[in-house]
Amino acid sequence: MDNLSFLKRMNRCWQDHCRQTIMIRSIFLFLDRTYVLQNSLLPSIWDTGLELFRTHIASDSAVQKRTVEGILEQIELERNGETVDRSLLRSLLGMLSDLQVYKDSFEERFLTETNRLYAAEGQRLMQERDVPECLHHVARRLEEENDRIVSYLDQSTQKPLICCVEKQLLGEHMNAILQKGLSSLLNENRVTELALLYQLFSKVKGGLLTLLQFWRDYIKSFGGEIVCTPEKDKDMVQDLLDFKDKMDNVVQSCFARNEAFINAMKEAFETFINKRPNKPAELIAKYVDSKLRAGNKEATEEELERILDKIMIIFRFIHGKDVFEAFYKKDLAKRLLVGKSASVDAEKSMLSKLKHECGGAFTSKLEGMFKDMELSKDIMIQFKQYMQNQSEPSIIELTVNILTMGYWPSYTPMEVHLPSEMVKLQEVFKLFYLGKHSGRKLQWQPTLGHAVLKAEFKEGKKELQVSLFQTLVLLMFNEGEEFSMEEIRAATGIEEGELRRTLQSLACGKARVLNKNPRGKDVEDGDRFNFNNDFKHKLFRIKINQIQMKETVEEQVSTTERVFQDRQYQIDAAVVRIMKMRKTLSHNLLVSELYNQLKFPVKPGDLKKRIESLIDRDYMERDKETPNQYHYVA
Repeated sequence: MDNLSFLKRMNRCWQDHCRQTIMIRSIFLFLDRTYVLQNSLLPSIWDTGLELFRTHIASDSAVQKRTVEGILEQIELERNGETVDRSLLRSLLGMLSDLQVYKDSFEERFLTETNRLYAAEGQRLMQERDVPECLHHVARRLEEENDRIVSYLDQSTQKPLICCVEKQLLGEHMNAILQKGLSSLLNENRVTELALLYQLFSKVKGGLLTLLQFWRDYIKSFGGEIVCTPEKDKDMVQDLLDFKDKMDNVVQSCFARNEAFINAMKEAFETFINKRPNKPAELIAKYVDSKLRAGNKEATEEELERILDKIMIIFRFIHGKDVFEAFYKKDLAKRLLVGKSASVDAEKSMLSKLKHECGGAFTSKLEGMFKDMELSKDIMIQFKQYMQNQSEPSIIELTVNILTMGYWPSYTPMEVHLPSEMVKLQEVFKLFYLGKHSGRKLQWQPTLGHAVLKAEFKEGKKELQVSLFQTLVLLMFNEGEEFSMEEIRAATGIEEGELRRTLQSLACGKARVLNKNPRGKDVEDGDRFNFNNDFKHKLFRIKINQIQMKETVEEQVSTTERVFQDRQYQIDAAVVRIMKMRKTLSHNLLVSELYNQLKFPVKPGDLKKRIESLIDRDYMERDKETPNQYHYVA
């Protein structure tokens, strides 16, 4: 007789026995309810029936062995995808429970078999399938086992059974699963599988900790690649923003907004962004400039605000925020002076974000720049009234921006030869301004000036919007027909590199108001220039852009150098402040106090140099007995 037939027969035998016992109990109901209940030592008729069945049938080792093996065989067949008679299994397992032999005779063997089966399956899965398939398979297996518990297993088996499946299919292979598949799941943004991964790992002991570690390492390595690949600098900030969005989405929709994962992500971002000092800060400042500059048609006000908020999150991770400030200040100055700012509201919004993030000291100079622009407007209103009261009104209308030297980036002054009318106007303004603010010194910056010229061509009158250097060159053609580059240079005093770019913009650009002889894209020595009387343009007012010198490596280096110089002063000031308060301090304590106070990353070697420099300049001295101890010199 095969096992299934034996099981059916056993079940029939058990069902008959139950039916007959119930019949006997019904006949002797009075005996069962009164006499047996009064005598506590006597078992009820039902219990007696169970005892008899257990003793004569179920306890027979051959019967018990064959019953249990038959049940296990049926369960294994079901696990392999075949259909079995669940009601038969439910009835037989109920019998073992009622006879109180379920745990000893069945459960132990069942769990051992389950363990063996899933251990082998786990190994096979890892070798043969990719991670998404593995995860779906494990989820399906857990669902099947839970269904088995509901259908025919005893409730007490649930915990050890599910633990066994989780341990063999997941717990034993956690590192292998994550090494093999986490990166590709994140790279391909497979949200469903990531959510499943998190859900499954949260059930296994130590699962989430392991996932957290791999998640942190993934962010560090992927982000490190974005930051430390100079070829990708052009797209670095956009890539960082996209990466941050993607990781936020994963935490939000897959990792149940788990606080530990959010913190790990922040820590990983902070680590990789500061792997390459200064460059990310500089590029973030440039990115903000590109968004705030006029002509940025990409974004509406709301979108721009959203972009700035995202930028601030990345900005938060940067240690050397002073580098950002230096580049941001340089770009802001250009936007304000050339009137290139997309919107004052967006500028002010960015400023308040920076102030909120880094405090008032950080933005005081930037706020000063805005204040200068507003004050300049007021001064110009007063100057116009002043000019109306002059006996000789000027044919030129002058607008001046007065910049406080400490707030703005430093510009190299360049001496050029201005026409006498301009010089005269400058003098008038100087008299007017110093009359109101005595004790101040005005220094003109021709590199930042621009003008509107009225020009007459064959086609008719036009207005040209040009830089001051372009103005000086064009005004020469009122005096003569043709000039060589050398003659123009001698007459205007413009530095050679600047002059080449200026002539290039006037004779080789889109709006060619000058003709160059010989023709060509670049301006060479000996080239001659004449006024292009045949110039045509559909607009009345034409803006002739100065050829922008690409921000040279020297310029970048000089900005970074300036930041470095400022840091030296800050370290010196901090050392003196601490020593003045403490009077005497050991080297190690002084250094740790400095790390607390300084807002930028600094190497211990640099601190040592600054301390030595202050000792040389008699701000402090070493202790005679203990060289590691310093005293403040009042």
